[in-house]
Amino acid sequence: MKYIMLVGDGMSGRPLDELNGRTTLEVAERRYMDEITRRGKLGIATTIPKGMTAASDVANLSLIGYDPKKYYSGRGPLEAVNIGVDLSDTDVAFRCNLVTHATDEMVDYSAGHVSSKEAGVLIEEINRSLGNEKIKFYPGVSYRHLMVLRAGSKEEAIKISKIKCMPPHDILNKNISNNLPQGEGKEILTELMNKSKEILGHHDINKVRIDLGENPANMIWLWGQGIKPAMPSFKKLYGVTGSIISAVDLIKGMGKIIGLEVINVPGATGYYDTNFKGKGEYALKSLEKRDFVFVHVEAADEAGHNADIRAKIAAIENFDKFVVGTIWEEYKTKKNFRIMVLPDHATPISVRTHTTDPVPFTICGDGVEADGASVFTETAARGSSFVFKEGHFLMKQLIA
Repeated sequence: MKYIMLVGDGMSGRPLDELNGRTTLEVAERRYMDEITRRGKLGIATTIPKGMTAASDVANLSLIGYDPKKYYSGRGPLEAVNIGVDLSDTDVAFRCNLVTHATDEMVDYSAGHVSSKEAGVLIEEINRSLGNEKIKFYPGVSYRHLMVLRAGSKEEAIKISKIKCMPPHDILNKNISNNLPQGEGKEILTELMNKSKEILGHHDINKVRIDLGENPANMIWLWGQGIKPAMPSFKKLYGVTGSIISAVDLIKGMGKIIGLEVINVPGATGYYDTNFKGKGEYALKSLEKRDFVFVHVEAADEAGHNADIRAKIAAIENFDKFVVGTIWEEYKTKKNFRIMVLPDHATPISVRTHTTDPVPFTICGDGVEADGASVFTETAARGSSFVFKEGHFLMKQLIA
């Protein structure tokens, strides 16, 4: 038996006046997602538990079958695992974005999607200038990087992990001074972020970026922190072997922790230009020797944060055609498989950030009886009686 979960990050949204009251998902061409829906069942699920932040780590923990209320440890530690940083019990790992600020405004959470090559040079400079025996910065991909802070004790690490830090994509065009870290121990984070402005603001790379009309990576932003996670293996929980495909360190780190094989696809960027078809093709190769594959595609989420309607529609259509379609064409005439397609959370164009809105999902394959649904949209899903109030049960639905 083969089990397939395909995740279009942030694919769901809210109605837009520009689209005559429809969502980007409703406007997009969804040939394969609709076909799977007609062959199976359409439902709706809450992937963000009540009281928790609508973050990608929380949502994807739900989808991968782990209750965030029990296993959530913060985004930073998951990314640390993926880039090979071994955390101790006294370490706190922070997500470290390269961002663009102007005076006191958060202009761009991704510094114009700065290249990994440029970003690596900038993070090395930050580590030379601000790193020490207790603080170290590690380069990641594009604007996404890591800082590890070594506390004096596990108790202190837990205290630091509870400082309130705002995700930079939640404060676009807002005052930075009103959204700096809050809570006991905040001063060290604020000092690092403020010092980074001077270091990066005069860097040659940013001078060139400005000359080219690109947003400079002129500040670091610390958030998404947490301590070393402890999670049982996927095989122990669900009894199958599997793999995970994503361009995002967070998702790959999650996979490594639970024992899924992380598959790196050439050309996977985590942005609009990612290798959609390659992700579908590598998923098929993985299923030749494994029981389960989890495929995550970031593009629609980035378009939601950028409030780019056309880019989000295109990202959804590319996901449908090249990821869902590539896999569906191979499996639609076979037996002994189940496939589920869904977003991890909504990223509506209108708010430019993640929300806790329930998301649509569709599932078909062995043991799944068609329920008469014909389209994969938010509106259709809201009319379904197939409801999961806790998203982490979706994996049991897929595998059990």
